[in-house]
Amino acid sequence: MPHTNTDSSGLSRYGWTDALDRAFTEHYEAGLVPARISRVDRGLCTAITASGPARATFAAPHPPGSLLTPCTGDWAALRPGAEPHVVALLPRHSAIVRSSASRSSHGQVLAANVDTVVIALSLATPLDAAKLERLLALAWESGAQPVIVLTKADLVDAPEPVRAEAEALAPGVDVLITSVATGQNVDVLAARLRGTSVLLGPSGAGKSSLGNVLLGEEVLATGTVRAQDGKGRHTTVRRELLPLPGGGVLIDTPGLRGISLHDAADGLEQVFAEIEDLAAHCRFGDCGHDTEPGCAVQAAIAAGELPERRLRSYRKLQRENAWAASRTDARLRDERVQQKKAITSHLRATYRFRDRQP
Repeated sequence: MPHTNTDSSGLSRYGWTDALDRAFTEHYEAGLVPARISRVDRGLCTAITASGPARATFAAPHPPGSLLTPCTGDWAALRPGAEPHVVALLPRHSAIVRSSASRSSHGQVLAANVDTVVIALSLATPLDAAKLERLLALAWESGAQPVIVLTKADLVDAPEPVRAEAEALAPGVDVLITSVATGQNVDVLAARLRGTSVLLGPSGAGKSSLGNVLLGEEVLATGTVRAQDGKGRHTTVRRELLPLPGGGVLIDTPGLRGISLHDAADGLEQVFAEIEDLAAHCRFGDCGHDTEPGCAVQAAIAAGELPERRLRSYRKLQRENAWAASRTDARLRDERVQQKKAITSHLRATYRFRDRQP
């Protein structure tokens, strides 16, 4: 039976379930309360509890950039009181992770426990196929379901060709044409959202405007875009989780200028599924899809069945993902070496102290 603590029932609008309640049993016994992280900034986090939001501290037992640092969307065990403190995080069922902006080996969790990733792209600018492929890899790797939303339909005369192009890049993914100005398909999108949804996309795509319509009020800051290139300023400066009027929650995120992949091999396989399928029919198992005889991928390109740009993009993202993985492996090796050195140093100091004793 789930825990019958009535204090936690108010969290249901933020996604609290009986399964989470059962998983929280040991934390209840320790006097902790469940909370969902809605925002992280300035070394603190806003934690939503059944009795309302609280600004809470959290420990930093992990190095900077650790994937285990609290982030928006996390479920947490909170020690209540005059100075609330996040004691532990519940296991995540999904996480959107990219390589850090510094292109170090660290990953950055953009949002946790997400069910739907809304990829927002503006129809007012040409569709960037490579950027869409990156965003799709990010979404699929997280374990969530992507939905592509083409915004600002009121600013263009013929949005259908763009939708067809997006559908070709993302088989099996819903593609919606929307307009906040006219309300086109906003209700369809609202009905499509389930559980926790996150808005991803570049600055100027209209994410915050779309979010305000979905939320039913002007909660998120919006801004204008430059006429010459359709790019916008970062009006959203942090990730924030808010409840939707029809149920579920929405996470708005700052515009993504850099979308570097981090351990996204499965996501890439999903995005480029047609290349993976073709590769299975190559003569050689280690075919590089270049000049090898019997290459099914090159045969599909020659027959006009596969755009060559698609293969170039696939190779580029594979190289990038492999590079990030190698950097991560090297960092982990260095951390193990440093840890071993620290232990050895401590033992030597202990032995010297012991030898000096009478």
